[in-house]
Amino acid sequence: MDGPHKHQVSLRGASAKEITRDALLEKVTQEREFRNYIRRATTASLFIQRVWRRYTAMKKVAAQVREEWLEMLNCQPVPTGRAWISNSLLRPVLFFVTTLTTRGRKFENKDVDCMQVCFRILLESINSSDPQRNFCTLALSNIEERRTWTYQAKKLISLCVLILSESDYSYHEGHQFVVLTSMAMRFVVSLTDLKGWKALNEVTLQDADSAVKGLVGYMCSEKSQLYFSIRRYVSRLDVHFSSQTETVGYADDRFLITVSAITLALRPFNIGNMNTTEDGFVDIQSAAEQYCVLLLTIPWFIQRLPAVLLPAIKHKSIMSPCFSQILMSKEKVLEKISKLNNLEQSSSTKMLPPVAWILANVICLVIDSNSKDSGKFTQGLDFSSYLRIVIILAEKFLTCFEGARWTTEDQSPQVNGELLVDNFSFEIQKQSNLSYTDLLKPVCQQWHLMKLLTLDKDPSIQKAECELTDVAYYYSCMLRIFTILNPAVGSMPILNMLSFTPGFLLNLWEALEKSFFPKSSFFPDANSSSSNRNVDLRDGISKNKKKGVAKNGGTKWVNVFNKISGKSQGEIEQIDSINNLDTQMIGDDPSDVWDIESLRRGPEGLATESCHLVHLFCATYSHLLLILDDIEFYDKQVPFTLEQQRKVASMVNTLVYNALSNSVPWHSRPLMDAAVRCLHLLYERDCRHQFCPPALWLSPAKKNRPPIAVAARTHEVLSANLRSEDSLVISSMQSVITTTPHVFPFEERVQMFREFISMDKASRRMAGEMIGPGPQAVEVVIRRSHIVEDGFQQLNSLGSRLKSSIHVSFVSECGLPEAGLDYGGLSKEFLTDIAKAAFGPDYGLFTQTSTSDRLLIPSSAARFADNGIQMIEFLGRVVGKALYEGILLDYSFSHVFVQKLLGRYSFIDELSALDPELYKNLIIMMVT
Repeated sequence: MDGPHKHQVSLRGASAKEITRDALLEKVTQEREFRNYIRRATTASLFIQRVWRRYTAMKKVAAQVREEWLEMLNCQPVPTGRAWISNSLLRPVLFFVTTLTTRGRKFENKDVDCMQVCFRILLESINSSDPQRNFCTLALSNIEERRTWTYQAKKLISLCVLILSESDYSYHEGHQFVVLTSMAMRFVVSLTDLKGWKALNEVTLQDADSAVKGLVGYMCSEKSQLYFSIRRYVSRLDVHFSSQTETVGYADDRFLITVSAITLALRPFNIGNMNTTEDGFVDIQSAAEQYCVLLLTIPWFIQRLPAVLLPAIKHKSIMSPCFSQILMSKEKVLEKISKLNNLEQSSSTKMLPPVAWILANVICLVIDSNSKDSGKFTQGLDFSSYLRIVIILAEKFLTCFEGARWTTEDQSPQVNGELLVDNFSFEIQKQSNLSYTDLLKPVCQQWHLMKLLTLDKDPSIQKAECELTDVAYYYSCMLRIFTILNPAVGSMPILNMLSFTPGFLLNLWEALEKSFFPKSSFFPDANSSSSNRNVDLRDGISKNKKKGVAKNGGTKWVNVFNKISGKSQGEIEQIDSINNLDTQMIGDDPSDVWDIESLRRGPEGLATESCHLVHLFCATYSHLLLILDDIEFYDKQVPFTLEQQRKVASMVNTLVYNALSNSVPWHSRPLMDAAVRCLHLLYERDCRHQFCPPALWLSPAKKNRPPIAVAARTHEVLSANLRSEDSLVISSMQSVITTTPHVFPFEERVQMFREFISMDKASRRMAGEMIGPGPQAVEVVIRRSHIVEDGFQQLNSLGSRLKSSIHVSFVSECGLPEAGLDYGGLSKEFLTDIAKAAFGPDYGLFTQTSTSDRLLIPSSAARFADNGIQMIEFLGRVVGKALYEGILLDYSFSHVFVQKLLGRYSFIDELSALDPELYKNLIIMMVT
């Protein structure tokens, strides 16, 4: 055999089709695997048949045993000795109940009746003082009877736990099942309580105590499923415990079940330390871990329980082991809580995770409900551990939120403005008007903060070192949680409390000042410039930078912006004098002292504790700045002196600039949002009444500030390439130009604006548009007597075409066109005249402020005029066109109006420009 026939064989002689050896081996292997599969399938089917036959046979036997057991009970009289209870009563019941019921997790009516009879006899036996009739005395007999009793007692506990987990009051025959559950709980409570054993003496007390501890140890183990069953039961309770009961007996049984279930949950904590083997007692740590994972994660856990149980579950003997277990096994507990979340969470991703509920429940549990004074913690707790635990849970909670990106508007977990917490707690929300944030109300109360800050002075509380950094970390996490849970209100309740707590802001600043401003550093005192507070100084202009600005270009544009912002030439000269003063005080480089070295890497260069300190300080102080008037800020210097205000400004200025320059990560976004807000409020106040030297605002970017053209082009490229899916990330790390433009001197900002216009004209020229006069120019015919109306009708609807050249033809009062060609002069005349007419007080669109500078502000009567609001918008386009073409308009707008256009906050002192009388009355009310 040569060539391709070398490895071929014949299976059926010369006439059969030949196959290769590899194909033959593969075919034989497949047939062997198929035969093995058939063999395994046959074996499995036989095993399933045997199991099924065994199950059906056991059910028949169990049903027969149940009938015999019922006949035995019908005999009169029924013996009730302990031996008869163990051998004749319990053995059959445990057999047929576990056989007929537990496999299908459903209780038949006959089984319910049988278990009621069994538990009734057991309760009568336990309450008997006769040792021969008391079932519990078997635990004190010989070894064989002890083993039997222990086995039966554990089986009974498992059966009672199963009954509790299946207790559902929606059954049609629910009342009978409630009675059964009540009897089962009473039995387990008596069985695991040494005081419930009536037939004891001093000789048998020690053995009985060992037996009880063994049963309690069994309940602590995960094998008993006690805490899981209690979780299922408590989750079905209503928030208003006693408001939906139908009969007195029903309410009593339900109350008894709840009390018994919680008693069993707390039993391991009250029995003492149990440290033996797995077959004996179980360590209390297991009970504490299950209590935290399975019970404290129940939504509205405290609100579902009767009030009489709250002191017990809030006691330090319960909370302290739980706190210790969470701290010792943090990763293990959080992992189990996460697994619980995966098991119970439905397809909806907008449910609050279990870690959110354990956080809320822990905060509620540390409040003393017995005290008439609402501002009191539970006595004896270690509140240093409490702070650390809340921080751990809050960080995990925030991680869940950030992982799901619930902070976006289209994924906000809300229904009708309320947070959707889970499947059943939202129904509770609608019935009782409760929300998740209501559970966190203690955090928003001032006594809560004051207690945490002064724990070492309270003799009723265990001594614990609660550092300011821990308290700041605690409230920093709470600010983020409140902001996410309720975007409409946000962290307003906490910020209101923190801002007006005496001394709290000062304590935060002292900690930050020690960290960022060493005593050896020299900081200039600008008190010499404080006499100029009443002057409106907006932007620092360094004389050293003026050398690089062309006189015919930069100076002209500076004058344009100064006119628009209402800044006079006298004020500019005063700014120059302050710059000269700074140079004389500090030397040739006054900016170095304000550039804080430890903040040059932004948030990445700070420790975790420092980040939370800065976040809390910026959030709280920016909230307070909203209501501080100039008298408090400048004259009374509350809460900080002006020297401290300058340090605060330099801190946030350096932090924000370097953070934006170094690409802030996602987890630093809350810190950056608070820092940017605080920075803007301080800078806007300094713009109105200067308290900082100009070098302070320029200092962070002085050494690494990019050239004007590079900065402008980079900003345009980033804005053009911004994708919609990246907007959420990039918006939190805005460019330096849009967030902190004040780090560039004013002349450079003017140059940058001109660069933006040049780039826009170049892009339009590349697109084929004509920039100067030509056939693509916009033709307008204007009547001088109706210049505003004609301009509005012909130019307002142009949109972006308004950037094109405008060819103006004026018409006289007689209706004849005026002679002359428009080579740019008529367009400039038109823009100047239309602004003069529209901004005049006689036209009715704008009025002048009552102050001496007579600044322009929109008139309140403009909204009642025909197209009044549209006319004001059109005037904005006219001003924009003038800026675009480099035309000077000799008008100054009120600072309040400019702030409104920029979307910034206006301080209460700016009201004096709008309504001096109202401002005066408000100040009088605040003073008195």
